[in-house]
Amino acid sequence: MSISITERAIKRIDEIRQNQQITADALLRVSVVSGGCSGLTYNLDFDSSDKIEESDKVFEEGGVKLVIDMKSFLYLAGTKLDFTDGLEGQGFHFYNPNAVRTCSCGESFSL
Repeated sequence: MSISITERAIKRIDEIRQNQQITADALLRVSVVSGGCSGLTYNLDFDSSDKIEESDKVFEEGGVKLVIDMKSFLYLAGTKLDFTDGLEGQGFHFYNPNAVRTCSCGESFSL
């Protein structure tokens, strides 16, 4: 199983890179951390291309290289990363088939 990224998310990631002058070879690190109203929350951050650990899972789609530590990957396998800017708010959204419950804001989940 892997993590997939929608075209809208890829486009927004590229816009953020340009606006913040982040190099094209920067990695997008995705992780799961404790917190949020449901217990676990998603974290997205750019990281240097030399920060890949041996145990990290690496996926590439549309020129975006996602890096996920093994512990987080256990929570995220099969997840789709999307970006929306509709009436319900603007931001990245994770469609995680492993989540049993999510909060109303969609930023935290539980298994």
